[in-house]
Amino acid sequence: MQVVKTVKEVRDIVSGWKREGLSVGLVPTMGYLHEGHRSLIERSVSENDRTVVSVFVNPIQFGPSEDLEAYPRDIQRDMSVVEGAGGDLIFHPEPSEMYPGHFTSFIDTAETTELLCGAVRPGHFRGVCTVVGKLFNIVMPGRAYFGQKDAQQLATIRRFVRDLNFNVQIVACPIVRESDGLAKSSRNTYLSADERQAALVLSQSLQKGKALIDAGERDAEVVKAAIRACLLTQPLARIDYVEVVDFENIQRVSRISGSTLVAIAVYIGKTRLIDNFIVDVH
Repeated sequence: MQVVKTVKEVRDIVSGWKREGLSVGLVPTMGYLHEGHRSLIERSVSENDRTVVSVFVNPIQFGPSEDLEAYPRDIQRDMSVVEGAGGDLIFHPEPSEMYPGHFTSFIDTAETTELLCGAVRPGHFRGVCTVVGKLFNIVMPGRAYFGQKDAQQLATIRRFVRDLNFNVQIVACPIVRESDGLAKSSRNTYLSADERQAALVLSQSLQKGKALIDAGERDAEVVKAAIRACLLTQPLARIDYVEVVDFENIQRVSRISGSTLVAIAVYIGKTRLIDNFIVDVH
């Protein structure tokens, strides 16, 4: 496994692979890799001849009130995870490599970014789509792998890939959870022991919502009310949003049908956590 820091190095290596007729998968990450990331890498390794993992804490997706410097980083740990999962190449650039002086071009999106995290993190998805678009152009993968935990991100990337004719297949991978149900996240490291226990209310509330839908409930407001009621039983939890939306366009629905995303964002102490589930109702 190699670690490279420049666009030229990545392109030279990938070009060599492609001359050999090898397929290439990409797993974009911000590092501090956990089992969720590992599952994406392993999926790519199983479906492609070579796998590139980007490790880049993307400054342009952080808002002014979000602490970019506090985001956890550990490249040695990341190298161990990528190597253990069978990855072939880590692209670990400096911000100046990705955003040279006078950088003024961005990928902006609408509709899929208006609600959920997009409503409270202005500019976040512009930053995400811009860096992902750059990575697609740098690596030119046949497939790219994203986790369902960031479901709005997944839907938004699918949309810009379609709209802008990027020649890459977007592969969605299931949420990876701790044994007690908490969705794996780099932000879990911010939680104290008490907060870590309190965070279980996220998955517990979603289980209640899912059970209602499985039992035949189709009124989105009824499902949201049940999830909110569960979340409100936890004193350390502060609700950011509870939403039921169409998974393709991330717009609110009143009746649950087709591919539907049920998504929540909750502050546990100062840490903002997200979780969700997707149902296909016909």
